[in-house]
Amino acid sequence: MKREYICQKSCSLGDFLKNDCKISRRMITRLKGIENGITVNGMHAKTTQILQVGDKVLITLSDELGLEPNPDLAVEIVFQNSSVIVFNKPANMPCHPSIGHYSDTLGNFFASVYPQKAFRPINRLDRDTSGLCVCALDAISVASLTGNIEKIYYAVVGGEIKESGTVDAPIARESESIIKRCVAENGQRAVTNYTPICTKNGKTLLKISLETGRTHQIRVHMSHIGHPLCGDSMYGGDNTCPRQALHCGEVSFKDPESDEILHFCSKMPSDIDIERI
Repeated sequence: MKREYICQKSCSLGDFLKNDCKISRRMITRLKGIENGITVNGMHAKTTQILQVGDKVLITLSDELGLEPNPDLAVEIVFQNSSVIVFNKPANMPCHPSIGHYSDTLGNFFASVYPQKAFRPINRLDRDTSGLCVCALDAISVASLTGNIEKIYYAVVGGEIKESGTVDAPIARESESIIKRCVAENGQRAVTNYTPICTKNGKTLLKISLETGRTHQIRVHMSHIGHPLCGDSMYGGDNTCPRQALHCGEVSFKDPESDEILHFCSKMPSDIDIERI
């Protein structure tokens, strides 16, 4: 991976990398350990070097490989350029390989599309959560995208919700479970905003945005207020859906390549459509 930047003001190379290129200290340390990982006007440079307006800074970093490619998987590619790719991940597909899922993950499909690149998902979705997943195609794009993606989720929950609301309740790991989370005073702050779209057959379709990103946040918070996701047996949902009725339906972010604001949408899958369950 190579990325070139043009200096717009006199400053140290280190400050330019951190403030203008948005490269983390950890990444800068990695680049310094690579031969010609950082060059200025084609010459090896130290981070203490003072840049002048118009200097060309080139960074070069090798990708970390390792996932087994699986081209037989079916995943829709919504968008891609040299910096980012957006997938529409189906349900029942983990993002990363784990016990029992060594070759059927989004990471394995990614490896078949980009065999020479590392898999870097920015917004990770649970195995049974469908929808849009943004992946950076290089380490620099990771820094640009992390924490800067706006996401909208859609969920079908049990019971009727008539008004918009916010759940502000800390979330922690349940003491006897590796996976399950719960609302607990000693947990990390978690804030979920929800707006009802429609109700049918004693269920409500919600539009949800998050102010924080805790594991299972939507599932835990909806269960906490007495409206668990349909199909979410772990958190008290009914069995009207084959899986938890949760879908990442919209993402917005600034393209690391062009600085253009990009927005993508994905329709609610039929298996969790409130009109069909």
